[in-house]
Amino acid sequence: MGRIAKRLLDLIGSFFGLILLSPFLALLGIIAYFKLGRPVLYKQERPGLDGRPFILYKFRSMSEESDQEGRPLPDEKRLSSFGKFLRRWSLDEFPELWNVFLGEMSLVGPRPLLMEYLPRYTPEQRRRHDMKPGLTGWAQINGRNAITWDDRFRLDVWYVDHWSFWLDIKILIRTFFQFLKREGITAEGHATMPKFFGPADSDSSH
Repeated sequence: MGRIAKRLLDLIGSFFGLILLSPFLALLGIIAYFKLGRPVLYKQERPGLDGRPFILYKFRSMSEESDQEGRPLPDEKRLSSFGKFLRRWSLDEFPELWNVFLGEMSLVGPRPLLMEYLPRYTPEQRRRHDMKPGLTGWAQINGRNAITWDDRFRLDVWYVDHWSFWLDIKILIRTFFQFLKREGITAEGHATMPKFFGPADSDSSH
């Protein structure tokens, strides 16, 4: 019954979120078009439940600038002032409500990271994929991008082991206040979070 309640919460929350926010999302899309050009939405394959891939939707926050050899510039150099605004307020993540509505994500769960990380996880870290990825999660309200990879994975697995419908409600409420505080958006010295290279990298956020 708890899983059914969780999916109902996702459906209702994402449906009304998309309806109520649609004028605001359209406005952000128009501004993104004039600031960064096309495409307005950033689409990338991410691992979902059990590591199965899905296409994640976000507002694009970076330019497509590259060096003389055609390689993209570092994130901090491609992140525009408008992109920083989007990330500061987590507005770039609002299109993920569509992923929630489709059932690929949940309102609450471990954040969907990169596909390239899958073979780098330890068996314990990989358990974060035993639940659908979320718009927000236990790690997001306990440090977000400012904590180490080891802490993030530990919090993600704790959520998987202790999940309940009421825990999701608690996380959603705390996320609202975290949104207002705008804490933990970036890791020190990085545009967002440094890449994860494997277990030896787990205890470092730098």
